[in-house]
Amino acid sequence: MEDSSRHLGHCMVDMKELSANPEGLSAAGVILTPTLLQVEFSLACKDLVAVGKDRKPNALVQVAVIDPHKQHLVSQSCTEIVEANKDPLFLTGVTFPSEYPASPETLVKLTVYDAKDKSQESSCFLGSATFSVGDLLRAKDERLTLNLRSSDGVCAAGTVVVSRLKMGEMEAVDIEHITTDITSHKCPVVCESASHACINRESTALAGPVFKNPVCKVYRFQTVDNKWMLVREQMEECTLSFSIPKQLLSLYIQEDMSRVQDLRELGELSPHWDNLRKEVMTRYGGIITTYQETLAELDKITGCSFKPSCCKSQKSLEFIPINLHTQRMRVTCPRKTDSSYDIVTVGAPAAHFQGFKCGGLQRLLSRYEAEKKSFSTAYQCIYYSPEHTAKAHEVLSTMNVLHPLITGLAEQLLQAAQEHSSPGLRDSLKNLSDKTEQFVHTLKDELVKNALLALHTARPGYVSKNQKQTLVQGDQHQGHIHQGSDQKQNPSQGLPGHSPATSVTESTVVCNNVEGSQTTMGGEEGPLPLKHQDSIPHHNEYDEEEWDRVWASVAKCLNCVIAMVDKLQDEDNSKKEPILEQQLADVITSHNPGDWREQLRPAVTRLKECVMEVVEKAKRAMTFVLLQEAACSIPQGFFLQQRRDVVFSQALAALACGFVMRLYAGMQDKDFLRQLHLVGLVAQFESLLSTYSDEIGMLEDMEVGISDLQKVVFHITEAKTDDLSDLQPLVCGRRDHFTVEVPLPQLVFQTLPDEIKEGKPLRVFPVLFNVGINEQQTIAERFGDISLQERINQKNFEMLDAYYKTLSGKVSVECLPCFQTQTDIKELLETLGQNVVTKKRKNVEILWTAGMICRRLNGIRFTSCKSAKDRTSMSVTLEQCALLRDEHQLSKDFFIRALDCMRSRLTQGDIGQWEDPEAGAVTENKPASRHFYPIALLLVSSHLLVVWLILSLVFLLAKYQ
Repeated sequence: MEDSSRHLGHCMVDMKELSANPEGLSAAGVILTPTLLQVEFSLACKDLVAVGKDRKPNALVQVAVIDPHKQHLVSQSCTEIVEANKDPLFLTGVTFPSEYPASPETLVKLTVYDAKDKSQESSCFLGSATFSVGDLLRAKDERLTLNLRSSDGVCAAGTVVVSRLKMGEMEAVDIEHITTDITSHKCPVVCESASHACINRESTALAGPVFKNPVCKVYRFQTVDNKWMLVREQMEECTLSFSIPKQLLSLYIQEDMSRVQDLRELGELSPHWDNLRKEVMTRYGGIITTYQETLAELDKITGCSFKPSCCKSQKSLEFIPINLHTQRMRVTCPRKTDSSYDIVTVGAPAAHFQGFKCGGLQRLLSRYEAEKKSFSTAYQCIYYSPEHTAKAHEVLSTMNVLHPLITGLAEQLLQAAQEHSSPGLRDSLKNLSDKTEQFVHTLKDELVKNALLALHTARPGYVSKNQKQTLVQGDQHQGHIHQGSDQKQNPSQGLPGHSPATSVTESTVVCNNVEGSQTTMGGEEGPLPLKHQDSIPHHNEYDEEEWDRVWASVAKCLNCVIAMVDKLQDEDNSKKEPILEQQLADVITSHNPGDWREQLRPAVTRLKECVMEVVEKAKRAMTFVLLQEAACSIPQGFFLQQRRDVVFSQALAALACGFVMRLYAGMQDKDFLRQLHLVGLVAQFESLLSTYSDEIGMLEDMEVGISDLQKVVFHITEAKTDDLSDLQPLVCGRRDHFTVEVPLPQLVFQTLPDEIKEGKPLRVFPVLFNVGINEQQTIAERFGDISLQERINQKNFEMLDAYYKTLSGKVSVECLPCFQTQTDIKELLETLGQNVVTKKRKNVEILWTAGMICRRLNGIRFTSCKSAKDRTSMSVTLEQCALLRDEHQLSKDFFIRALDCMRSRLTQGDIGQWEDPEAGAVTENKPASRHFYPIALLLVSSHLLVVWLILSLVFLLAKYQ
């Protein structure tokens, strides 16, 4: 698959852990499988003969694994090219793929080529050799020297040396054998999977419900004290790339269908409002149909677990994140505990299919809100601010949650009464009181009251009542009827911009009828044109106190229930006082356990009825508010909602992937789990997008998508079984609030803190930092505008600083991870704050510092560019080498060589092996090489030259005119 060979990773388990669990226990949602035979080997050639007599070959070795039973090639890999050397020693080694584990009968075919250039497009066959794994294991020192057979069968092409790689040992190497690209005294040994999917032979292969198709590379690098560290990189694809968007699509469809049903249940409306309702329902129907078609297309896709960058503009895949992978670098050093560093790489969450001609979400939403009032005038509806619309969503969401809770708690109270249990009564009553008070507090809002008034004016009978009043007042003229000067006036009435949530004592009203004319309070229709009015319509026939009485009745009913429970408990206590035996017998005879339930039932029933009445009224009111908002936004608002759904889907899939990865890694860390439920985790998104051309729109999309992640919480649940299907994360909720449930096996779940096991919501604090680094950013900084980047970095720095202050107030600094570099987090935050406000081109210090802070805070790291390929791979590999240098004393002489090894062949991007269904062969894409930076500089120079030529031409034309 495309991108499947990127340097990404997942967790590994030591052999000690496996020996403690010989039967393969489930751990942290991953399945431990038995260890298989470990065979990894390095390659070298001697006395190679090039095609031309006067040149040395540019050697590379292709490796094929042959199934001894089926006798056909099942996998292949390729070493790097060693230029102009007849005795090359290859840095790239071989390990067997997980689907074809090594056995003594496994056959390996080595084919040596002379590549005339690094593109490998033209190469000459030099020779080949075949051996079995058993031959290698039985050989002296586990080393084989094989003669290369040329095409004519004569052994004159040279020899190939196969040496088994034993972890923990360093084989001696010859300086002359090392590639001329990397001059060194000793060479790091690199192991690479033959099919880009390796088994961790020292530990255990892990297969789980979320991560799959591992790609592994192994290196050994020298430290400053001449010791050797073992470095493993492992990439895995994430099944959440598809499962999260598919679940979100289902939730979007359910939510929109529910909205359509709510609109139907609004009841009879005047013709004007009824027409608007029909149009809005038609728009929702279109979205539902589109989402259903997209979901059907996604259901047809099987076997794939990520979206390659070449499909980023494909409509059926627009909800799927681009190149979502995880990567873990695990470092083993002498006399030091193993360390792991995780990162998630993903293409920027953006609506690539919809394009960026008019910008991204941030710009489109700002423009939409500015134009929304004019839309409300055109559609003759009431304007509601984003705050009021959000409040309406919140009220609906809260009612949907609290109403069934209150009903269930009321039944629990009756059950406790039937059981004659005083403790049960007290506990049930306390829970019922808390939820009911929360319910009343939510609905005690002027928006609900005003919306009910607006809905009343939209009824068909509203006009007829005024007409009747006009007939009674036959001596009055048509037009506006103003109140007498002796009546009290609200000084804010009729003022433009008056909020819907303000007091409803205005006496001037504008009501829309089917002809679009105006009806005023106490007056009749007139030919005056519709005037834009932000305030809620009001007329004196509506009982303004009705809503207050309705929701207040809930509190009164609750007080009745409390009083009845107190009375029953008092009676129960009085029975326990010393009394005569005959009196006690009479009490027992006259009272039975069922009396409590019967005495309590009327009050509880009345409470449930009042709650239901309030829910019905408030639901209709908030639905009418959302009808206004939807009507004012036709059609732009619906397009923006679809775009926002797409971007959020990609962002949530990435966040869920990172959360699960971080949770799996921290299952044994009590301090991490304590931080998780006390405060939550910071999720730091590193973006490398430029503020130029289409990438501005991508960054604007990404900013909104990452910000929307603030409405997501996580719950850890106990899985029903240990089957992989029951360990898949689930999403529930609505657009204003989503919950991701992460199931864990029973044995693992029981080890969690009580707060997490009891279902406490776990929060994530997303922050985004962007620094453009490519040649387009050079143009943007010289001739364009980078204010978007500056604003994003400043805003998210403040959010990160606020998170740290909250964390430091609840969690001790000693509970956070320890690093070799002892820079205090406060100092790092100060440095980040200074860099954010500093005017400096391509200030990558912002990204470096933010990344360090994130790791210090136990956070989740993400790196993104347009497609999570070249820029992302450069950033991740550089960060990994910096961690090796700063935390594990990587030798300075090995820093560049380590970086080159990580980038030389399998960099992150559209690199890997694709099975070509038409050709029936495996084709390998060419990687972004270590020559990336000179090429980038060349591109920058060419772009600047073009810009300079254009400006010069414009200047000359202006001069001669």
